[in-house]
Amino acid sequence: MMIDVEDLSFYVEKKGEGEPILLLHGFTGSSSNWQPFIDKWSSSFQIIAVDLIGHGKSSKPDDPSFYSMETMSGYLKKVLDRLNVNKVHLLGYSMGGRLALSFAIQYPSLVKSLILESSSPGLPTIEERGERVRKDNALANRIKEKGISEFVQFWETIPLFASQKNLSQSVQSKVREQRLRNSEIGLANSLIGMGTGAQSSYWDHLDHLEFPVLLLTGELDKKFVSIAKQMKKSLSRADFVQINNVGHTIHVEEPQIFDKMVVAFLKKHADSFL
Repeated sequence: MMIDVEDLSFYVEKKGEGEPILLLHGFTGSSSNWQPFIDKWSSSFQIIAVDLIGHGKSSKPDDPSFYSMETMSGYLKKVLDRLNVNKVHLLGYSMGGRLALSFAIQYPSLVKSLILESSSPGLPTIEERGERVRKDNALANRIKEKGISEFVQFWETIPLFASQKNLSQSVQSKVREQRLRNSEIGLANSLIGMGTGAQSSYWDHLDHLEFPVLLLTGELDKKFVSIAKQMKKSLSRADFVQINNVGHTIHVEEPQIFDKMVVAFLKKHADSFL
């Protein structure tokens, strides 16, 4: 379904009944990334998967200011209001995880539990954020100048996704096809507005979060393993799980294990798990 919020349109997939779970995809992704889990989890939960602006079937405004973490969190709240949802289990991957954390910090009373896959609270120093902004802006310009096909070909080769080369050709092709359905302006503005450099640092907010948190990382994703371990120290109710022999995209590389970890966590923290 399409839900209109402040002259923008958000594509939302909604399935099932029970306690709501809001699913937030990563950069270059869409709600379709969650399809295998939507089908499974909807037997026990109301699943809400959103195409973030700049991605999938949702709006792709030309102004990067629409894409900031704080602005996007406000849009998500209004989407939930339209659906008459007042509390969610929140699951986000990578960029979607950073957005999930932003939402949880802004609207803690709306969050029952938080699951972060390969995510971070951002960069702690102004200097680090400034350097990352320069890199993200350069990459955004590359997307606009050279187009989606060239960018996707480049994106597949970055070290963050090296472990995806171990996937079957059919799975790799499916991931590539989904990435190619994006637009230049949507991805470029997502980098400018929601990139790790543009995002505020949330490190100092972690100790204020009182709901249960699950931190999932892949063993081969060394940077995010380290980040998750640091996050756990500041979170009062966090579980940290490291999945062996996988990298950044656990839900793609080991979907059965990902499913098992998420369901086990939800069983502990959902009142209506069937």
